[in-house]
Amino acid sequence: MTDDDLSRLASRTQAVYERNAQRFDAERPKGLHERLWLDRFLDGLPPGGKILDLGCGAGIPIAAYFIGKGFAVTGLDASAAMIRLAKNVMPDGDWREGDMRGLDLNETFDGIIGWNSFFHLTRPEQRDVLPRLARHLESNGRLMLTVGPEDGEAVGQVGDDRIYHSSLSPDEYASILLVNQLAIKDFVIEDPQCDFQTILLAQKTE
Repeated sequence: MTDDDLSRLASRTQAVYERNAQRFDAERPKGLHERLWLDRFLDGLPPGGKILDLGCGAGIPIAAYFIGKGFAVTGLDASAAMIRLAKNVMPDGDWREGDMRGLDLNETFDGIIGWNSFFHLTRPEQRDVLPRLARHLESNGRLMLTVGPEDGEAVGQVGDDRIYHSSLSPDEYASILLVNQLAIKDFVIEDPQCDFQTILLAQKTE
């Protein structure tokens, strides 16, 4: 694909999830193959701490897992259809329609997770959003993101639609995070124990 094709595709991410919300939720694996990483993320967070789930989708299985562990979860998703699904399943939850690219909440969190969501941002958007995430973290707060194994762009699939992905290099992630008082605790490329996803786990140092 050309750069223009990728740029157009990147601009359609929200529309793709809006159109495919019910199908995506129905087809999304819910067996918690992510559990090992979710537990690593939770390790060290205060009991009952606040978690911001960016790109929460319909809330199952990840937000539901955290809620079941006693954490206070705020789910944010740019797709209104996804937020409606989450509210239908967990009406007492804190579900908010919003775009992480403009994240500016008047609150901070003990943990922020962007699982299979952050990597839909373009590389310039990721560079802009990382400091925003840092500002929304409490001291010693944790950040966990699924990213790519190297700098680049890729095309995936949601329903019958193509969807955009991108990643910075591991070194650039480390550099940006360090400037924003976050140190990488773990970075595993294509983890065979987690469906070959690439996971970044960082902790605020200030």
